[in-house]
Amino acid sequence: MTPQARAQAAIDILDEVIAAARDAGAAADVIIQRYFRARRYAGSKDRRAVRELVYAAIRRSGERPESGRAALIGLAEGDPALAALFDGSVHGPPPIAANETSAEAAEVPMWLRDKLGGLGLLERAPLDLRINRLKDGPIAIEGAEPTPHAPDGLRLPEGTLVDTLPEYEAGLVEVQDEGSQLVTIACAAEPGMKVVDLCAGAGGKTLGLAAAMDDRGIIFACDADRNRLSRLAPRAERAGVTIAETRLLDGGREIMALGDLMGVADLVVVDAPCSGTGTWRRNPEARWRLTPERLARVVALQSRLLDVAARLVRPGGTLVHIVCSLLDEEGAGQAEAFLARHPGWAAEPVMLPAGTPRGPGLRLTPATDGTDGFFVARLKAPC
Repeated sequence: MTPQARAQAAIDILDEVIAAARDAGAAADVIIQRYFRARRYAGSKDRRAVRELVYAAIRRSGERPESGRAALIGLAEGDPALAALFDGSVHGPPPIAANETSAEAAEVPMWLRDKLGGLGLLERAPLDLRINRLKDGPIAIEGAEPTPHAPDGLRLPEGTLVDTLPEYEAGLVEVQDEGSQLVTIACAAEPGMKVVDLCAGAGGKTLGLAAAMDDRGIIFACDADRNRLSRLAPRAERAGVTIAETRLLDGGREIMALGDLMGVADLVVVDAPCSGTGTWRRNPEARWRLTPERLARVVALQSRLLDVAARLVRPGGTLVHIVCSLLDEEGAGQAEAFLARHPGWAAEPVMLPAGTPRGPGLRLTPATDGTDGFFVARLKAPC
């Protein structure tokens, strides 16, 4: 592919990404893979160059652009070499017209700038692993270094193919951002506990909790998404986890599947569905999907799930509220609202080697901690 053809390919892909963000379609990574699957003539250098253009344009645009062309023209405003590719040559984009629309450069959408500006959401996210202490074996991954804060964290060079590593195949390591490792540590799970992971998803934190428990006790890994929950069993087998029992929930009627757990759990973890603002480094086009209406829906869902979780905690037990969000509506504000609704409950200090106190809990941000963005709060039930 010529450089001009690469630019046009980026525009075509961006058009699809913009439409998918508007219509709740596929993620950018999926769209890029699909695009090149139908164009086998594109070599690895072409694919890499186009991908870099696409993501550079996405990261630059806080608001959803009018078109892929507008997104790339915006990127070209600060890159004369890129602007020169708009020359109308064969397979390349037409020249840029005077006063043609270009996407505005911004870190986040306008309606969120006062809340999220300056938190490092456009930096490239690192690739982190968690060492699985349930298994013994040599770990010799080229270029791996300890993460700054998590005791079992390893940071890999960009582009490492994790699923080809012998250590991954043997279950010695799991892919998990350092921030996710830290909020799992904040749960303070111990061997012999009865734990409920109420929003377990594919089980990343379930596996971390099991390791902290030395695979002793029991974890009820629950979720309303059958497909995501089904991924836990093979992951648990690879990791040597035997104490995780999955339960499929019916969204809105979770209590029906949890009746035997009422008031008996030592620890309930609510890693609730959220806006995902803390992971925008990894999924920058997600900024174009979030709306005030969607945020209001997930805040209401979190509130309801926390109330469900409170019914599962034994007297004196602990509920841990986690969101991969940097918005107070989902983090500190949500925890404060829970405490107001549940007299007798109290917030406990969250002791971690990173993070900043935020209301009743602790917040991690890319800018201050180098992790994905998280809020975590420990809420103790009355005895």
